Amino acid sequence: MTFERKISKLYKLDEQAWMRHASPWSVWTRNTVLPILIAAFWSREWLGYGAAVPVAIAVLWAAVNPHIFKRPASLDNWASKCVLGERIWLNRDSVPVPARHARLPHVLSAAAGVGAALVIVGVFRLDLWMTLLGAAFVYAGKLWFLDRMVWLYEDMKGHEAYRELGKAPSGTR
Repeated sequence: MTFERKISKLYKLDEQAWMRHASPWSVWTRNTVLPILIAAFWSREWLGYGAAVPVAIAVLWAAVNPHIFKRPASLDNWASKCVLGERIWLNRDSVPVPARHARLPHVLSAAAGVGAALVIVGVFRLDLWMTLLGAAFVYAGKLWFLDRMVWLYEDMKGHEAYRELGKAPSGTR
């Protein structure tokens, strides 16, 4: 089982939830999680233990975001294709991806991970520049990763395992 599939299970992403998460609203508003978390943890300076409340709100937002938006009317947009590509990526242990897609997503995830470490240290030290540098690494790594997922989706959507991916079930939208 891939790490990404484990995360998918943690967020309870079933077929319906994945289609809701494919909403551009879900994809773009998910980018608010990191700044909310940073502000929430930084607020310990002003709120003390009361900072647990904004931290809990940020974590709750991360958990509910993929579930609260409607399935988009069209999946023919960059954000939706990111999510469809992520579904293919997390399934790579069952359906191998082309070699040209096998390495860079790991590198980009590692870059985002380095950024996350910088954010954690920066927030702990209350070092604004380290926090911002880390956030820049997180966003650069994640957004480039998502762009690669669009490419992966475009390359794999004709594969027999994925021909139905992203299509509406008959009679529904």
